[in-house]
Amino acid sequence: RVLPFGVLYCWYFIDLSLALSKVLDPDDAEHLFGSLLPDMVQLALRASELCTKPIPLLKRGMNHSITMSQEQVACLLANAFFCTFPRRNSRRNEYGNYPDINFFRLFEGSSPKKIEKLKTLMCYFKSVTEQKPSGLVTFTRKSLDKPLNWKSSQTRLTKLHITCEGTIEDDGYGMLQVDFANKFVGGGVTSSGLVQEEIRFLINPELIVSRLFTEALDHNECVIITGTQQYSTYTGYAQTYQWDGSHQDTTPRDGWQRRCTEIVAIDALQFKNFLEQFKPEKLNRELNKAYCGFARSEQRSQHLAAVATGNWGCGVFGGDARLKALLQMLAAAEAGRDVAYFTFGDSQLMTDVHEMHSFLTESEIGVGEVYDLLRQYNSSVCRSCLSRRPDVSLYSFIYQQVSSSLAPDDSDGGSARHHVPADCR
Repeated sequence: RVLPFGVLYCWYFIDLSLALSKVLDPDDAEHLFGSLLPDMVQLALRASELCTKPIPLLKRGMNHSITMSQEQVACLLANAFFCTFPRRNSRRNEYGNYPDINFFRLFEGSSPKKIEKLKTLMCYFKSVTEQKPSGLVTFTRKSLDKPLNWKSSQTRLTKLHITCEGTIEDDGYGMLQVDFANKFVGGGVTSSGLVQEEIRFLINPELIVSRLFTEALDHNECVIITGTQQYSTYTGYAQTYQWDGSHQDTTPRDGWQRRCTEIVAIDALQFKNFLEQFKPEKLNRELNKAYCGFARSEQRSQHLAAVATGNWGCGVFGGDARLKALLQMLAAAEAGRDVAYFTFGDSQLMTDVHEMHSFLTESEIGVGEVYDLLRQYNSSVCRSCLSRRPDVSLYSFIYQQVSSSLAPDDSDGGSARHHVPADCR
């Protein structure tokens, strides 16, 4: 039986009720069904009062911003929870190139992952129904009109701070924080996905409303979201993710009353074959995508905060972490930003990237020269064996090529020396 909205079958709400009843103690269940859900209904019903004009769509090719109050966002998300947005449960209509916004997929079944996601979201709704939020949030779609000529760049690498501890959201305070996005922003946040992007959208749920009006990102586009608030803490990742309680966000606000948290959504390419990502057209795409997210032509580079990032596109998308670290360093340098890189517990990656950055910096190797080395590496590996890794790793190749080009000849007495890690000599 279809509800009056025409968008949701009623047994999905039955699944929600059964799922929550299994994990809530009696007091929590009484509060949920007796207080919180009714308050959310009232919040959802205020849509005509809070949103008096149609919400613009951030369509492909647009350079446009939407600024909304946190209260408007909360109202729209309450409606998403109750699945009241018509014609958004299928991609066979005019919204076929937009992400899902209704939460109905979260109510299908009662997997442990979905339960933890619902706990995180209910923490948000509890907060905004008990105390009306008062700030603003800005959503900006941006495109890069003219790709850069990376080979001709004379820019030097900027500073790098790299650590295997901490997270982008906790330790990237005041920085431009990277969301490892899906081209449909938010990825699987309203269904079963639960990796970096989905987790960020859960703990900062105001990000989710971008799915209502943001068309799928093209190769030269990003979305910048300023002012969202963190409402929850968590532990674990993917299958081990667990909601860990409410979070009091003390991030200061700017003159527009937005939280000074700037998040950029950039979607990486997905690679089924390892060596495919080293092809020039793929390198260009990833560099231009990252640069689009990092660059701000309206601001002087000395006023730009560092980029807080990590292993972008290196999970199920098959990206090589050492390559992606280099590409992001090149894009950040061209954008005039330093880099804070979080390897999420991978100490070997931390060491490798730090040594490579130090080597390139000490050798005075600029962006264009690194780009050329990446192209040389692509030419040197077996193109007919895309399914296997090459015999020589990318970093070993770079060390060898740079060291040989900088090696002193007999006329200088052999005075010049350049550090190369022992395992790459």
